[in-house]
Amino acid sequence: MASKAPAMSPSDLPLGPVLDRASGPRRAEVDQLVELFRELSGAEPVVWAGRILGFGQYEYRYDSGRGGIAPLLAFAPGPSNHTIYLVTDFAERWPELMQQLGKHRSSKVCLYLTRLSLVDQKILRELIFRSQQETLSESAL
Repeated sequence: MASKAPAMSPSDLPLGPVLDRASGPRRAEVDQLVELFRELSGAEPVVWAGRILGFGQYEYRYDSGRGGIAPLLAFAPGPSNHTIYLVTDFAERWPELMQQLGKHRSSKVCLYLTRLSLVDQKILRELIFRSQQETLSESAL
């Protein structure tokens, strides 16, 4: 019996339908995010879980021994916001950046942006860069 691929895995799905989940001005912002993530990661986008654009990948392992792969950097375009996936507890790690970012919402690993024009692009870039560096250093342990 063949094992089922994990839900969070890279695929060979085309980028177009994922990119086009956003429309109007938000669609142009998706192109900006693709360029930023491509530049920071040095990787081309790949569709993960049918709706997430991942750039690069790394292996993780929990204390339980279970593990897998995840995108090094990732975001999901959407009709009402862009969801950017960052390192766990990023808001607590870098509160000074979060205060300077501009209009956003956040959760444990997600940064939700309704519009890129409402956030400081330099601060966003720094958050993504720091998240990447933390992920790389934690996955090397």
